[in-house]
Amino acid sequence: MRLHPEFHERVWGARNLDPIYPGEIRGGPVGEVWLTGDQCRVANGPLAGRTLDELSRELGADFVGAAARDYSRFPLLIKFLFPKEKLSVQVHPDDETAVRMGEPCGKTECWYVLQAPPGTQVGLGLKPGVSKGHVGRAIHETRMEELLNWIDLRPGDLVYVDAGTVHTIGPGAVILEVQQNSDTTYRLYDYGRPRELHIEAGMKAIKESTHAGKVKPQNAHAENGKSRVNVVTSPCFVVDRFSLSQPWEFRRPQHARRSVWCLVAIRGSGVVLSDGPEPISFNCGEVVVVPAAVEKVTVKPQRDLPPQDAQKPRVPGTPDLPPQDAQQPRVPGTPDLEFLCSSLPVEMVEHPKTMLVENIATVAP
Repeated sequence: MRLHPEFHERVWGARNLDPIYPGEIRGGPVGEVWLTGDQCRVANGPLAGRTLDELSRELGADFVGAAARDYSRFPLLIKFLFPKEKLSVQVHPDDETAVRMGEPCGKTECWYVLQAPPGTQVGLGLKPGVSKGHVGRAIHETRMEELLNWIDLRPGDLVYVDAGTVHTIGPGAVILEVQQNSDTTYRLYDYGRPRELHIEAGMKAIKESTHAGKVKPQNAHAENGKSRVNVVTSPCFVVDRFSLSQPWEFRRPQHARRSVWCLVAIRGSGVVLSDGPEPISFNCGEVVVVPAAVEKVTVKPQRDLPPQDAQKPRVPGTPDLPPQDAQQPRVPGTPDLEFLCSSLPVEMVEHPKTMLVENIATVAP
């Protein structure tokens, strides 16, 4: 099933969402585009109009998979981020802290970098030697940014941000974020912008040392116009990147717990084929959700979709685009379709190995 995305205004967002969605935005800046939010609705087939939350509650493990910790909730929230200004310095709780605060789960996330002009950075984790006491004083003295590790971003980077990591994102990047299905964010510091802070709750959620950092790139497995590379495997999610110029059949592994699959197109167009339902086309910026009960699907890249299928999701407040403008020009030698497949781990795994590539100085008490 293909889902309609939800466009969310943010004070730090942008009015131009290229290269994912065409057209200038009228109205407030859009910072986040939710692809698998609880209220995202099915766009095709007999379930059209139903929300992910409704389907998760009704279908349970057949939909989300036995790998999910709660069969009644969709397990992954996937978003595009378009920061034009800096995000707040913030932290998310882990599962244990979230339950104590009355939330269903914590929020570990990762960022796949699609676009990053030179100089684009993120602040990730506290520098060595920084304690919660230092954080409290730095917030009061309006110098919180000094306590963070700042690392440069490049297209293709995967940044892992486990719960409890103090972090922020600088302006300029276009990011696909995969996370636990939680929107719990504690703002610690917001550069004087008139938004609510959550210092008390945030201090309880902070971890002075975490597993956050860039995940080391893995080697791609390529053959006959098809390529797959695992960009991150963690206790909360698995993300693989696929590049296709030829069809690829995906089959469920035998004797393993199952997970829902979320296919997000980041370049080009494709069609998802399975037994029974009509073929589902999807384009850059769209997601197709494959329920756990589906045994196999074939993903077929499409260089030229019919006009009714080629139209990208329309940003609210923008005019409809003619079909010839909807497709990104294809660069010779590039695949016809690139997408990320996000799922749950079907066995116990550790946090990924990460690195902070900059030289980091210790902050004295």
